[in-house]
Amino acid sequence: MKPVPHTLAGRAENPTQAKVLKLLRDEGPLSRVQLADRMGVSRTTMAGEINRLAELGLAEPAGPAASRGGRRSTLVDLSADLRFVGIDIGATSMSVAITDGRLAVLGERHHMAMDVRLGPEHVLGAALELTREVLAEQNIDRPAGVGIGVPGPVDFHGGIPAAPPIMPGWDGYPVRDAVARELGCPVLLDNDVNLMALGEQHSGVAKSAPSFLFVKIGTGIGCGIIVGGQLYRGVDGCAGDIGHIRVEEVGPMCACGNTGCLEAYFGGAALARDALAAVRNGRSPALAALLEEKGELTAADVAQAVSRGDGHAVQLIRDGGNRVGWVLASLVSFFNPGLIVIGGRVARLGHPLLAEVRGVVYRRSPPLATGNLPIVLSEMGDDAGVVGAAALISEAVYAAG
Repeated sequence: MKPVPHTLAGRAENPTQAKVLKLLRDEGPLSRVQLADRMGVSRTTMAGEINRLAELGLAEPAGPAASRGGRRSTLVDLSADLRFVGIDIGATSMSVAITDGRLAVLGERHHMAMDVRLGPEHVLGAALELTREVLAEQNIDRPAGVGIGVPGPVDFHGGIPAAPPIMPGWDGYPVRDAVARELGCPVLLDNDVNLMALGEQHSGVAKSAPSFLFVKIGTGIGCGIIVGGQLYRGVDGCAGDIGHIRVEEVGPMCACGNTGCLEAYFGGAALARDALAAVRNGRSPALAALLEEKGELTAADVAQAVSRGDGHAVQLIRDGGNRVGWVLASLVSFFNPGLIVIGGRVARLGHPLLAEVRGVVYRRSPPLATGNLPIVLSEMGDDAGVVGAAALISEAVYAAG
């Protein structure tokens, strides 16, 4: 395989260059004439900006455009050498992928089991090792930038986790700076569900939705909020932390220290706990058979039990979906989104879960807010997080410096 002659790219130097890069990322190659017309600048000005982007290693000519009569304009595209890394760290696993400048995943996304409770040194060490493997496979010395997601609140400007409930030892750890130092490129850190929302916005079912909610149901439960095309993080970076909305006054203990939280009822660990309890109480033959076969139970086993017609497994999904629906109904009344996308590992319980959530939201929310409100499952799977991480860092590289 021919090595990629990669030099670390610069950054856009002004708003015109930044807009050109984002248009090329989101729409593909465009002619100089099209770009000049889109931005209302002269063709001479546009030619100068594109030449400078080529010098910065961010854009390049891509052949002649289709004839419109007279002299043909030249197509412009993002540099073929641009590479971004997306690192998606979850509670129990992590994924790493390389994308091109348009955020298409190149090669295989690498995935491994990893317990985030092992602490930042251990987890980031494994993430860096996995990243270097992926870079070596693509013959890349240094990427243009790296985006990282973690399963907890983040101080975005500081690049550090902020009191994350399920990440002991991570509070205040300089994740962004530590990874930037190791890889020698720009790095940004954000909450994992925010990045999944960005991934859906760029490549998923939310591409045409300017304002939507992305709900992740995994080990934890969170919500990414896109308003007018922009990610909303809140004042302190904890917007969308819906897993810790209390749904019962008295209930199971949550990782945050409170009781009765949504996550304590229907996060991945909670669902596995309830599945095991169902086996011990003799209420689920299908889950009992799976426990005997595997020695443990997960949310995926509940889905398998449903496929075998197990009534109690169906009830577990209905109960969880009902609670998620109650919380989302309140959000719909408050936020009035144009779309709700549901993803994450537990969301792979599929249409039984989706049907319950939809039923509650449509019953409990005002008709005006739900008359044109699709509630759908994500189709991106594990790619949402890594693509969103690449999208996050691409925004920084393509933005005016």
